[in-house]
Amino acid sequence: MRNKQVSEIKSLKDERDAVILAHSYQPPEIQDIADHVGDSLELSRIAAITESSVIVFCGVKFMAETAHILSPQKTVLLPEPEAGCPLADCICVPALKSMQELYPDALTVLYVNSPADVKAESYACCTSANALAVVESAPSDEIIFAPDRNLGTFVSRRSDKTFHIWNGACRSHAIADLQHMQTRMEEWPDAELLVHPETPPAAWDIAHAVLGTGGMIRYVGESSTKRFIIGTEEGMVYRLRTLYPDREFTGGGNIYCINMKKITLQKILDSLRNMEPIIELDPRIRKKANAAVARMTEVTE
Repeated sequence: MRNKQVSEIKSLKDERDAVILAHSYQPPEIQDIADHVGDSLELSRIAAITESSVIVFCGVKFMAETAHILSPQKTVLLPEPEAGCPLADCICVPALKSMQELYPDALTVLYVNSPADVKAESYACCTSANALAVVESAPSDEIIFAPDRNLGTFVSRRSDKTFHIWNGACRSHAIADLQHMQTRMEEWPDAELLVHPETPPAAWDIAHAVLGTGGMIRYVGESSTKRFIIGTEEGMVYRLRTLYPDREFTGGGNIYCINMKKITLQKILDSLRNMEPIIELDPRIRKKANAAVARMTEVTE
């Protein structure tokens, strides 16, 4: 059944002039059929420059919205429209504007894990990979950082700027099981623990490095260590095993995102067959959000 689905997807992809983008947290079978697998920053940059007329985004809704913001002339398909993000849902425009009124001299740096209309009210977006670089490039010594408090705290500790941090969190990372990480470290004493900055600060204290998913890939590639414990969403373990088959990887923290697992091969196939669901935004919101998203893609890590 799976082989037939994959064959049909490849055929329809060519017929529709489509490119399949998949986040590193996607299930293995989705990563395997994607043209590009990466983090939010990598995929945003690819969405902005791809020559394909159709983008099939295998991730969650805000990611597909970001692709549409960057490439409004292309058709962006999200195979599962209910693949949302609780972190993105924890912030809204009226609440952000209230915070901006409290700190009128601050510029808003918004984590890309956020709704499009909130992006439209921000100075710049960022990912976990380039958050510090975006903050440092912002022409203000005062920053509103939203919506992830852990990432905001992580960046604030590395910057001399004044931070006002939104009290939101990625549920999957915020409840990471630190005891599980420590148990894994006891089982693999020769391994290095890599954790995502969305995890609690207590996880950073026991980790060898705190990195976004793209940073984890580079770190492993440059390291002589043979074993790694990966403290982020479990899909990243498969991604690293694929890239570095000569190393050993295991998950740490029992971090699992149910929304990242909602897309299936059948849903991708149905999406390409029917050319839906299409991601569309109000043109006014898209144009306003584009400035913030463009700043994100322009800033290097």
